[in-house]
Order: sequence, then structure tokens, then C-alpha cells
Amino acid sequence: MHTIQVGEFKARFSEMIDSVRAGETIVVAYGRNQEKVAALIPYDQLPARQPRRLGLFAGRAGVSFADDFAITDDELLGA
Repeated sequence: MHTIQVGEFKARFSEMIDSVRAGETIVVAYGRNQEKVAALIPYDQLPARQPRRLGLFAGRAGVSFADDFAITDDELLGA
């Protein structure tokens, strides 16, 4: 893991992206106290998203839509 200030990150952006593509994690620090504000990680290291649960109906109900189902935003919102 490599920590870099915002100004240096901006100046060396392409180089930093190449480092991330090579598997390195880049942490971006900001301000006089070098507060860590962001981390760039290789895309394949993102945690997998969990499927959405149906709240109170989890385990009791399910939903599926027909392939030809279509609704506009206005219809959904009742406008």
C-alpha cells in the first residue's frame, strides 16, 4: 500500500493508475494532517455485493418479473 498527497496524486495520475492496475493499493491523503480520504484498489479486489433482502418478507416471499415487463418512471411514481 502506498500513501500519496492529493497534489502529487493529481500530478502523477496516470502513473498511479498503472500501479493500481499492477495490483497496488493507493491511499490518498489530504491536508496538513495528511488525513486519509480515499483508497484506490484494483477492481477485482472489490467486495462482492450481497443480494438485496426483502425486509420483513425475507425468506417468506419472492418476486420475479416477466421478460416483457415494462413500466416508465412516471407510471411507477403514479404521476
